[in-house]
Amino acid sequence: MARIHRLATLLAMLCLALFAARPALAQSVLRDAETEALLADMANPLFKAAGLSPASGQVVLIGDPSINAFVAGGQIVYINAGLIDAADSANQVQGVIAHEIGHIIGGHAVFQRDGGYGNISILSLLLGAAAMAAGSAEAGTGILMAGQRAAIGKYLAYSRVQESSADAAGARILNGAGVTGKGMIGFFEKLTQQMHQYGYYTTGPEVDPFAQTHPLSQDRVQTLTADLQNAPSWSKPLDPDLERRFKRVQAKLRGYANDPKATLRIYPKTDTSVPAHYARAYAYHKSGYPEQAAAETQALVKLAPTDPYFLELEGQILLESGQPRSALEPLRKATQLSNNAPLIASTFGHALVATEDKANLKEAERVLRDSLTRDRNNPFAWINLGTVYDRLGDEPRTALATAERANLIGDPRTALISARRAMGGLAQGSPDWVRAQDIAMVSEQAMKDDKRYRGGR
Repeated sequence: MARIHRLATLLAMLCLALFAARPALAQSVLRDAETEALLADMANPLFKAAGLSPASGQVVLIGDPSINAFVAGGQIVYINAGLIDAADSANQVQGVIAHEIGHIIGGHAVFQRDGGYGNISILSLLLGAAAMAAGSAEAGTGILMAGQRAAIGKYLAYSRVQESSADAAGARILNGAGVTGKGMIGFFEKLTQQMHQYGYYTTGPEVDPFAQTHPLSQDRVQTLTADLQNAPSWSKPLDPDLERRFKRVQAKLRGYANDPKATLRIYPKTDTSVPAHYARAYAYHKSGYPEQAAAETQALVKLAPTDPYFLELEGQILLESGQPRSALEPLRKATQLSNNAPLIASTFGHALVATEDKANLKEAERVLRDSLTRDRNNPFAWINLGTVYDRLGDEPRTALATAERANLIGDPRTALISARRAMGGLAQGSPDWVRAQDIAMVSEQAMKDDKRYRGGR
């Protein structure tokens, strides 16, 4: 029992320290047009069933290999890459998203600068299991002082209530959206197996359910099963299109994020499926084998010549292999076939810039501006647009693009300096001048707030 108590308290301390030091937006965000389109299609019915506007909801992919999902304010659900890797189906991920939306509609707070308690939605007890597997449970025995125990106890109780509430809300959301809850149950069962694998058993007299941040996984499964099995959607078959798309996205994510050797073990050359070609293309490209990567991509394009995501990959590999001119045709087609998807268009704009041909600058400006009109949250696109303006000799708009990027990545000092420089060369009252003024005002206030915060610590 003492071992379990130490593990639970260490888990709570890790939660408090790790997320206070690494807010969600400070972590690496992975962006991919196909992945974002899939996550939106998976989540939109759930946001709607929760009474939220799908246009205001968002699912963001985080470049973290741990199996986790969380919310951190607003109507945004953060999903770790490790969770996508571990999931068996799109429906399982939908179950996780529904649970996290349950936190959103429950108004569960997140950690603030004042150190108040809040929600860290760590899916099940995997963080605790990982800590124990690494030997951290024993290392944490000396962490707590007597005065901290009451605070930890309050946090644990608070988190358990939130998780139970999010479970119940998630079940209602799935049922309301007409999505089977089998995936939610299946994922909890997967987590339970992980706990047993690490030796962290969720049953037996040695486990104290009051010393855990989340309800015990088996208890959660039993409670949820009753709510979900009684819904008409329980027996509804999985959406075949979502499941097909999920396997593609999962494969490309594995190829991009995982060790190439591990990827090739999962997707051997004998596997000629679309997900396998996808995964191997990224794995070979990551390993520095452009010919093999190109061969896998060509196989995909041959299977579906008008698939914008296959064409995007073909262009991306050519571009990153030092062949920007050859990348233009597939990227131009990908942009057109995807209805000018911003992320694909920004890659096309980058290729136009990378040719270093002045004849391509005007097209690059048009493509990049259109991309940023649809999605301003793309620092790399702002870099390329700034490069275009620099080569065109447009110093004010070069400065404005720099200010936009700095504002986006949280660099208020650079944003303020660049915005003021842009205002000095733009026509007063013009849209670009007004935008530069907005950035200057926001950045100046951010610097003042940061100075007050640092002075008050």
